[in-house]
Amino acid sequence: MPEPLVIVMAVFAVLGVVLLVAALVTLRKQRWLGTGMSLMLAVFFLALAALAATLGVAMQGYRALTREVVAATVVTRPTGPERFLATFTFPEGRREQYEITGNALYVDAHIVKWHPRANILGLHTAYQLDRVSGRYDRLEDEQTKPRRIFSLSRPTPVDMFQVARSLTFLRRFARLVDAEYGSATFIATREPTQLELRVSTSGLLFRPAGQTLQGASASPIPQR
Repeated sequence: MPEPLVIVMAVFAVLGVVLLVAALVTLRKQRWLGTGMSLMLAVFFLALAALAATLGVAMQGYRALTREVVAATVVTRPTGPERFLATFTFPEGRREQYEITGNALYVDAHIVKWHPRANILGLHTAYQLDRVSGRYDRLEDEQTKPRRIFSLSRPTPVDMFQVARSLTFLRRFARLVDAEYGSATFIATREPTQLELRVSTSGLLFRPAGQTLQGASASPIPQR
């Protein structure tokens, strides 16, 4: 959880508790107006603290994105006709292997772009890799041949992407969320390759390790 968000959550929580205690004190003195005001403010600040906590938990699994970064190193090796093995090595050292069908490696991700004012809370544009699968060159093959799809993300209690999409308050009133969208990229895997899966604010792309790639295709996919 971003440190500024922790501070905001703590401040709101303390204010909520203090006002709740004040409401109980005024209740004992039978000051109904003061009790009502203190109680409403206590609920308001506790709700803000809960929202800050939700955002902090939802950001787990997402990585801050301020420039083009390497999301994973990928090694592909053909294992048969229209079949290949893809080995992903993630920045934290985790390694996963996937047996995939198709002519190309396809990866997509979720990206949440926060409004600049949210940066004060430690919330920056962030991404989370979502799925990996194969892609056939021919549309007919896409429609008829077997496909294998795997999840690249780990389960989290709350998904920031879903929170950003579902909480209208964050977009229309608080104006914290600038945009949330999906991005995907694919690259042919006919030969053994070592790739860098990179992500920037404009989306995903593949590059050969340490080189500039011209043959990869990257395209944002708007979420509806």
